[in-house]
Amino acid sequence: MLTCYIFISLSQELCKDPRLFVDRISTWDLHQGSLGNCWMVAATSCLASEPSLWKKVIPDHVEQEWNPKRPDLYAGIFHFRFWRLGRWTDVVVDDRLPVSEDGTLIFCRSATPREFWSALLEKAYAKLNGCYEALEGGNTAEALIDFTGGVSEPLCLDREALTLHPDQRRALFQTLAKAHGRRALITCSIRPAEGERVESVLDCGLVRGHAYGITAVRNVCLGERSLLPGGCSGTSRLCMVRMRNPWGTADWTGPWSQGSQQWQQVGRGEREKMGLIVRDVGEFWMEFEDFCRYFTDVVVCRLVERALLWPSTHWREVRWYGEWVPAPNTPGATPANLLPTRQASNLGKNTAKPGGVNQTQRGDRKEARLGERRRGGGGGRGGGSGGRDKVAVAKKEGEKKTRRKEESVKKEGEVDGGWDKQMDKRSRCGGCINHKDTFLHNPQFMFEVQGKEDEVEVNRLSRVQCVVEQAASSVYMDSRSVALRVTLGHGRYALLPTTFQPGATGRFLLRLFSHSHLRL
Repeated sequence: MLTCYIFISLSQELCKDPRLFVDRISTWDLHQGSLGNCWMVAATSCLASEPSLWKKVIPDHVEQEWNPKRPDLYAGIFHFRFWRLGRWTDVVVDDRLPVSEDGTLIFCRSATPREFWSALLEKAYAKLNGCYEALEGGNTAEALIDFTGGVSEPLCLDREALTLHPDQRRALFQTLAKAHGRRALITCSIRPAEGERVESVLDCGLVRGHAYGITAVRNVCLGERSLLPGGCSGTSRLCMVRMRNPWGTADWTGPWSQGSQQWQQVGRGEREKMGLIVRDVGEFWMEFEDFCRYFTDVVVCRLVERALLWPSTHWREVRWYGEWVPAPNTPGATPANLLPTRQASNLGKNTAKPGGVNQTQRGDRKEARLGERRRGGGGGRGGGSGGRDKVAVAKKEGEKKTRRKEESVKKEGEVDGGWDKQMDKRSRCGGCINHKDTFLHNPQFMFEVQGKEDEVEVNRLSRVQCVVEQAASSVYMDSRSVALRVTLGHGRYALLPTTFQPGATGRFLLRLFSHSHLRL
């Protein structure tokens, strides 16, 4: 269906004295508009919370600003950058924005009428994705990656288990508090059950299928004069989260909602002392137990470059560009996925025996599987050293019709790569593990999790020739990217990204992050 919009240029007096920014950018500037892209607006709100992040997406913002004293310098175009497949991609748009018949913006807009950074950013992101309609119903995890280059980890919450088991609820709260303390970006949503309508409103005021941003995670102590949720007074510690609705309205009507009796028992000075501050009308607080009762999905986007500034959370990164390619059709040719026996047999000579990591896809659904074998004489998974380190695996699927030529900065431990070099083209697309005859025909990436003094020979030409024990596996999801976080013992592993069905072709970017030494 063709949708027609009325466009008005900023230079054509959409408003008097239009500005990219008024005063400063902030998380409470945004309102969603009529487009169903709350997922993108929630990610934009997270982006606005960190100047170091939005200045990458909106480069040279001072030079791009409208100068009423020098209108001759205004070019009528704006420059944005988005992270796609390991590179920052430039997108340039003009200043024409869709408006209603009365001249007001119909999509994302700022709270200040003459501020247009959010509307222009939305237009640039729509151009990157094809059109405005392409932003209807998307994935917050993907938007956060596009805005930051970080690693988004979707968390599916078991509401029943979290409600019944305080220890699980406490562990989740600590995970979110630690991530927020390290300046990760966090969003959440309520997944509609079968038969429930997206954006239908619950009795408590929350909206199904709507993306909310988490702007604070606090463990607060209530004094003797405070009224506890149970109705008795006394001293208690509460786990609290502050959330923001991209619509600019505070929907929550339960405990600690705006005007509730809990707030009436806490003076403004005491609220500020506890850090329980609401910064705009779209923000609201709720107790974490209520959060676990209603919300089903959380996305945590960890910012890798920022983590490098934290000595205790130093991540080592390795990147690799890969491709699912069809097998050669030449009669008598060696299948693209198989190596001569001599090269494959070299694996047995290494101290650490090989294992496997597999990633699978169903259409846009992907799965990552991580497999391993035990080291000779080892008493547990992953080797005899006994050490265990956290490893994060992130994969993004490439667009088949585009080829980015922008240069990217090489990070420590990064493998030089691009679509036309350093790609594993020996392999073809063999499908998921259900297709046992072709599963090992997929690209295989051998890597080692090393201790400080481990010196294990690395042979990039080695391949797994039989299905071995799996160490971990991610879940299927309809997403352009998939992430897996797992704790591994020291040793050698093989990572297999695959499509769900054999024969599907495409390109992908594979990123591995680890606290320990990691080698491909």
